[in-house]
Amino acid sequence: MAQISRLQSTPHSLRRTAWPAWQWLGCGLVALGLAGCTSPEGTAEKPAAPVATTTVAPAPAPVVALPYADAVQLAARDLFTKADLPAGATYNVVIDPLVDGTTGVQSVATAALEKQLVGMVKSTYPQYEIKRFSATNVASLPLVFIGTFTPINLQGKADAERDAYRICFALADLKTGKIVSKGFARSQTGGVDNTPIPYFQDSPLWVNDKVVDGYIKTCQGSKIGDAVPPAYLDRIVAATAIDEAMNAYNDKKYREALALYNAVLRNPANDQPRVQAGLYLTQLKLGQRTAAMRAFGKVVQYGLDNDRLAVKFNFRPAGTGFAADGAPYELWLREIARVAAAKPTPCFEVAGHTSRGGAEQLNESVSLQRAEYVRQRMVVEKKELAKRVISSGLGSRQAMVGTAHNDASDALDRRIEFKPGTSCSS
Repeated sequence: MAQISRLQSTPHSLRRTAWPAWQWLGCGLVALGLAGCTSPEGTAEKPAAPVATTTVAPAPAPVVALPYADAVQLAARDLFTKADLPAGATYNVVIDPLVDGTTGVQSVATAALEKQLVGMVKSTYPQYEIKRFSATNVASLPLVFIGTFTPINLQGKADAERDAYRICFALADLKTGKIVSKGFARSQTGGVDNTPIPYFQDSPLWVNDKVVDGYIKTCQGSKIGDAVPPAYLDRIVAATAIDEAMNAYNDKKYREALALYNAVLRNPANDQPRVQAGLYLTQLKLGQRTAAMRAFGKVVQYGLDNDRLAVKFNFRPAGTGFAADGAPYELWLREIARVAAAKPTPCFEVAGHTSRGGAEQLNESVSLQRAEYVRQRMVVEKKELAKRVISSGLGSRQAMVGTAHNDASDALDRRIEFKPGTSCSS
């Protein structure tokens, strides 16, 4: 129809006469001011009025998540094939255990991913040789493989259920202190077991650990050629010892784990939240409650000093009272209240959270009731906190995991969080 319209708007004399090709070219050049345009009859042809056009931007390509195995292969191929390293050489690689990129938690999925990578390197990338993550091997300045495996929403909606995983891999060269390669992919959720390994499942505390944050930022916040952040690089030897102690705990070798954690603390610079959390767990397993609560208190102190402490209180389903699961909730509350009362902070907010799923209005109501229950229990322990502690219910708006599984894998979404503030006025 557009062609018919243009034909009908052309003068009748021109419709009966075919122009030579060179004259059509001349007409085209008129628009550029480079040539005139005349009809075969010799009369000047007026240029047509410009036609307004609208350019429609193409719709962005949909974000695609691959099946888990394919996504891992893609990210690994991306990493190993584009590494900025001299060709023809062989390289030793140690793997610092992979973590969730939001929480820093190691899970069944991250452990399985590491095993898959070891097999893939052996079969496909012979120029790289995987070595055990140990102080001895780190001292030889190998390449360090780090990675995060993080629940995401494919549409980028922060308040929506996580429906995929983002895989991030990085290779750090300890000789140069530089990032030499990166690899990325998105994975579907099918077949992924995000249950935390025993140490992380049993630990009741979560804080903003600067060392763990350094690991995550080294993977997610860097590009090839960047320097490895000192927060990670300066603690990597200690990380090998902490990993050994954590593995002993996961294998239920509690006395061995306790000895390893204490050995780490011989260097005061290694006094990290995950070490004190390990001491709490192992001492509690060995019946050493007094010592365990000292370690618990140190993690609480670290969390409040760094403005964020989360505790995994286990509540009765849809209720406000604690579950009858044998956890020493009374001791936890006593220690939290003691540390909070000793701080000069004017105010503390006790915020309740829930997993995703269900009516958000109900989630907010339940989370507020649970937060108020904890607040009241703190006041019983330290009456001076009555005017210094407020409660709030945030429902699932700030879910850290966000998968809505409502099991051990997203227990942090049901946390009670303690945050120092400047005023308790509402």
